[in-house]
Amino acid sequence: MHPTAARFQQRLHERGLDVEVQVLPDSTRTAGEAAAAVGCEVGQIVKSLVFMRDGDPVMVLCAGDRRVAAGRLGLRPASADEARAATGFSIGGIPPLGHDQPLETLNDDSLRRFATVWCAAGTPHAVFEADIDKLIGAIPGGEVVEVS
Repeated sequence: MHPTAARFQQRLHERGLDVEVQVLPDSTRTAGEAAAAVGCEVGQIVKSLVFMRDGDPVMVLCAGDRRVAAGRLGLRPASADEARAATGFSIGGIPPLGHDQPLETLNDDSLRRFATVWCAAGTPHAVFEADIDKLIGAIPGGEVVEVS
């Protein structure tokens, strides 16, 4: 396992989330690629997207078949450098939690359509499956909102 994915898995275990990171031969950089690789609906893929609001990073967890209404939420997309500085991970592998610093997190209410979802685990080839309620519950201060 890639050291970044192993570090991420350890962080989740420390938070009481018993997940198993899977390393896949195919890229999971996009929601479509991830869904094809794990055999699920595109909506079950959690896009962990970093935005900026008034100079502060905001994590938005969005279903793979939805788009974030950034303007309505008062957000602008973070640059790759801003995303890495905020999370400690590169775009394409940013997980929904376990970042280098606590982040305000907006959880897409449409993710609750599914019992389980798939998320990036630190690299473009690493993913994990999680119960949606346990995932949301493990995010300190995570707010469930309509993001699209």
